[in-house]
Amino acid sequence: VQLQASGGGLVQAGASRRLSCLASGRAFNSYSVAWFRQGPEKEREFLAAVRYGTSRLYYSDSVKDRFIIFRDNAKSTVYLQMNSLKPEDTAVYYCAAPVRGQTVIAVNGIDYWGKGTLVTVSS
Repeated sequence: VQLQASGGGLVQAGASRRLSCLASGRAFNSYSVAWFRQGPEKEREFLAAVRYGTSRLYYSDSVKDRFIIFRDNAKSTVYLQMNSLKPEDTAVYYCAAPVRGQTVIAVNGIDYWGKGTLVTVSS
């Protein structure tokens, strides 16, 4: 599967932004998809994931009250709705997936990375 993230840009603190992750290739419905981010001089961190099949959701504690992940299988797209953005949310955001039939919520175990999209939150 190939993944392409989009929707980044410059936003003000307190605003919302929706990122999209478009997948190409076969059997999108069989892939769990996750969002990660990497801020300046920080390690890449897990944010949220949506499982294939059941669409069970997973969130990191740092964003679970502000971010929402959801998928539209008909469009082969996974979204990350980000609300109440803060300057510390400034980062490059990546969508990613493990091999088919698995769900991963950590950097280790991801097999497919999309090109990131930069989100800059101004104070």
